[in-house]
Amino acid sequence: MSGQSVDITSPEANGKPVIEFKGVSKTYQNGTHALNDINITINQGEFVFVVGSSGAGKSTFMKLIMREEKANTGTITVNGFKLNKLKRKNVPLLRRTMGIVFQDFRLIPKMNVFDNVAFAMHVVGASGREIRREVSKALSAVGLGDKARSMPNELSGGEQQRVGLARALVNHPDLIIADEPTGNVDPNMSYEIVSMLTAINKQGTTVLMVTHDHSLVRDFKHRVIMLDGGRIVADNAAGGDD
Repeated sequence: MSGQSVDITSPEANGKPVIEFKGVSKTYQNGTHALNDINITINQGEFVFVVGSSGAGKSTFMKLIMREEKANTGTITVNGFKLNKLKRKNVPLLRRTMGIVFQDFRLIPKMNVFDNVAFAMHVVGASGREIRREVSKALSAVGLGDKARSMPNELSGGEQQRVGLARALVNHPDLIIADEPTGNVDPNMSYEIVSMLTAINKQGTTVLMVTHDHSLVRDFKHRVIMLDGGRIVADNAAGGDD
């Protein structure tokens, strides 16, 4: 993987907090206590796995970071945005600082691969020349330089997920959020996807990945945060002891 399309953060930025949760709790209107007193800091340049059983609070954790949900108590800061004070109209500005990779790919079926990736750049008002250059780089970076004109239904699941990864990369985000990105691909492609995310991370981009695949967690020695019952029960920098 070339990594050419990946944002390389300046050295002085390394180590600064990208995500901070301080005393964060979330209870839904139906009474479900999804998160309880979460305190966590994720710094620039880290790769963090988030693991836990169904109902542990992983989805809520991610939704709070993307500001799809708001915390009941505590404070959350992501890429410098204070989320509990963030106005709804400014949520798109927050999301432009992150690239999101979904489990179900979420490609637009009537657009070819190039246009699916380019869509993320159209949203931020990039020029045509910039779009052509950066989309080509992103597709080459994920090994799909020869698939630009293919339609999503002509691709395998693994290829579709790589398109999703290229789309997440193309605007040079500070943070990649990958929500079960290997959930709909085979084990070999799962390993390849995490290898690509690891290469992106080595270029300086922070990566936060939710997964249920403990074999990936063991193989890739990144930091592991384990949630259970809405609480952080382990935070292991070595990886693998989940």
